[in-house]
Amino acid sequence: MVYATSDLHGYPLDEFEALLAKAGFSENDFCFVLGDVIDRGPDGIKLLRYMMSKPNFELILGNHEAMMLACDFICEEITDSSVANLSVQTMGTYSTWISNGGQATLDELYTLHHKKRKYIFEFLREAPLYETVNAGGRDFLLTHSGLGSFEKSKKISEYSRFDLIWNRPSLNTKYFDDIITVFGHTPTSVYGPEYRDKAIFTDTWINIDTGAACGGKPMLLRLDDLKEFYAD
Repeated sequence: MVYATSDLHGYPLDEFEALLAKAGFSENDFCFVLGDVIDRGPDGIKLLRYMMSKPNFELILGNHEAMMLACDFICEEITDSSVANLSVQTMGTYSTWISNGGQATLDELYTLHHKKRKYIFEFLREAPLYETVNAGGRDFLLTHSGLGSFEKSKKISEYSRFDLIWNRPSLNTKYFDDIITVFGHTPTSVYGPEYRDKAIFTDTWINIDTGAACGGKPMLLRLDDLKEFYAD
């Protein structure tokens, strides 16, 4: 079976493992994680390292991982001279990340040796911006945030990183007719209180960000039959 989840945002690892168990997830299944594993909550790095250790997990890059990557100087040893050499632009990028929940991730990173931090950054640099998969006789496009500047005639490879990790579609947005686009990034509650804590299904896309970043709980979507599993 093929599963997708998104926007865990440091959700407690033990509770995420309980969600996997609830769905009956096994080593024979596969899980795509549609970005934003880190930031806001306390277990982002634990979740990343858990996924890095599992051959049946794949991370698709989210905007929070992208912000962390832009601050790659933190994977090195911090010295007075290295801090003094940081540019104004770099410090601005760092401040943006921290103000968007990065402090929790930074605190976790600094419990690790700098070589382990480097390994995490290498893993994130290799994360794709999208994947396509067939499950249950349906074709799926998996991205972090849907597709910005969408045109049906445009190839997926022609979309920019910004289009794939920062986009926020409206309920009226239409994507491809022959492939279901699955994404997160925008908590479903943003679309109205009737969508709080549950996925949104439209004719052409599914949003599975159920708000772990803002006090909610994540979910798993089994792509084979579109069955939803929600954390307790």
